[in-house]
Amino acid sequence: MTGEPPVHASTVAIRRRGEWAGVAILGPSGAGKSDLALRLIGRGWRLVSDDYTRMWASDGALYATAPERIAGRIEARGVGIVSVATRPVARVLLAVALLPEAVERLPEPEFRRFAGVETPVLALDPRPASAVEMVAAALERV
Repeated sequence: MTGEPPVHASTVAIRRRGEWAGVAILGPSGAGKSDLALRLIGRGWRLVSDDYTRMWASDGALYATAPERIAGRIEARGVGIVSVATRPVARVLLAVALLPEAVERLPEPEFRRFAGVETPVLALDPRPASAVEMVAAALERV
């Protein structure tokens, strides 16, 4: 792992096809990163990191973990800091960029480079109830 600063992202993972697949949820403070992560956790996903994520590349793959001081906890706005089921490390296969408005119906594919690894990006308005299903569907496509 390099000494690069953490990425402003909450990261969650789900077991699929025998491996843990991670999704980094990107956005500024108040964009809904933790809220979307909590909804995914409610559907069986595991928290890797809330709000800040350490990322590094290994053998061409992107991995994520929590900075030690925040590991295992997530902020539930209006409730406080809570402990949830976690995954200490996950391979990140998708990034979700949170937007405050509806997104284009059929956008061109987007990518962002993290630790030198080109990663697909899903632009998403996190407010609709279907946001959880959109993340799961997008992950199935990578």
